[in-house]
Amino acid sequence: MRVLISMMKHETNTFSPIVTDWQRFADWGAHFGEDAAAAYEGTAMPMGAYLKLAREAGAEIVTPVAAEAMPSGPVSREAYERMTRPILAAVEEGVDLALLDLHGAMVAEHTDDGEGTLLEAMRAIDPDLPIAVTLDLHCNLTARMVRNCTALIGYKTYPHVDMHAVAEQVGRIVLAAMRGECRPVMSWGHPPLLSQTLCQGTDDEPMKSLIAMTRQAESRPGVLAATVFGGFPMADMADAGNSAIVVADGDAELAARECTTLLEGIWQRREDFVYRHHPLKAAVAKAKQMTEGPVILLDHADNCGSGGTQDVMTVIEEVHRQQLEDVAVAAVWDPEAVAAMMQAGAGAEVTIDLGGRTDMPALGLRGRPMRITGRVRTLSDGEWTVRGPMYTGVRVHMGPSAVLDTGRMQIVVVSRHHEPWDTGVFTSLGIDPRHKRYLLLKSRIHYRAGFAPLARATLTLDGEGVTTADNDLLNYEKLRRPVFPLDDLPADFTPYPAD
Repeated sequence: MRVLISMMKHETNTFSPIVTDWQRFADWGAHFGEDAAAAYEGTAMPMGAYLKLAREAGAEIVTPVAAEAMPSGPVSREAYERMTRPILAAVEEGVDLALLDLHGAMVAEHTDDGEGTLLEAMRAIDPDLPIAVTLDLHCNLTARMVRNCTALIGYKTYPHVDMHAVAEQVGRIVLAAMRGECRPVMSWGHPPLLSQTLCQGTDDEPMKSLIAMTRQAESRPGVLAATVFGGFPMADMADAGNSAIVVADGDAELAARECTTLLEGIWQRREDFVYRHHPLKAAVAKAKQMTEGPVILLDHADNCGSGGTQDVMTVIEEVHRQQLEDVAVAAVWDPEAVAAMMQAGAGAEVTIDLGGRTDMPALGLRGRPMRITGRVRTLSDGEWTVRGPMYTGVRVHMGPSAVLDTGRMQIVVVSRHHEPWDTGVFTSLGIDPRHKRYLLLKSRIHYRAGFAPLARATLTLDGEGVTTADNDLLNYEKLRRPVFPLDDLPADFTPYPAD
């Protein structure tokens, strides 16, 4: 058996001004051929699970590409084709099975459905090819994705700490189908709901109960897999938003019935998917009264893990103005500031314009740097390996990095975007987050993977940025309408039926 294993992942924020060219993939980690297998063998990533399954089966393994980039604007056509060409070439050469690690929210210059377009092209070459697909919890599911694979599954955790487990699950389903032991059939649908990412944590309601429903479904005879997707609301494409899919063994009615139950569960909890805002000044003042740390302060509107520029200084300025003490910040993206600190050298006192390098036309905002003075505490190449539960074993490349110590704040400044989901963002630069009063993180939910065990309390600070939780600020042109909560819907409005 010849097995194709590949990864092509990007969560596209169509409102982000950050260019997503091939270099952005190369910066995070793009690998071809045997290098792709070597990069993810033994990791907790879906590719790690796929490689394990293929080796158990004694298969010949083909790994055309493994590429991922931090979320940002639409993917260039050149970058997209640079990833898809080797996958399609491998299918043309002949493979018996494809195991794919995709995201589900990739928008490219020439297609709003990057994953569906790839799968459709693969099926056009080999209509009978068994294809297993693992997708992110923030997938914007489309008919094209479902129509062109054998079985599809999504993560059940946010932060995503079950990537290996769900990939192994869907891989085993398709392998069993190839042996004639099951016959996967799928039913899916999406209610008219554009939920907000801050309300999609799987330790919180409503996702906690919805995930429990998927596990209950999977415990029933004949159900092979069940997934609830939170969707990614920062992508202006027709199918953005929540969805559900069920894979059953040869029983289309069972799949449709279970899927409809999940869709109804999502719709009944629609109000819980809407984030309620708090004035920034008051939230920081509340934080100042908390003297026992670490207290997590979330600058969620500027989360690069959802396409934020990571250089908006609004929240940091307010924390600085209110003089909170013993604050560690991760991280501000500012290659120019890092270069200035490296030129000055460790221990030097510098006054720099920090952040504010990027305009955000989608919000009508211009970049506004913060003039700040501090000591260059640490300099680093920004490379370290994740040891926590998310992306375990993956090598991180933040680029040249530095710590600016203002006395009250220690600010991690990086040259490449990286969301702080692991404590290594601090420890690699000599900061022990366990002993700080405040940890100011440009993150939404993924921070929990590394930092939730440390936190005495967590506050969301509503700043500015293209990952805003206020979707009313965004101009959607392609999104299907009507959709809650952007539009007023009748009280008796029901979910779209399962397909």
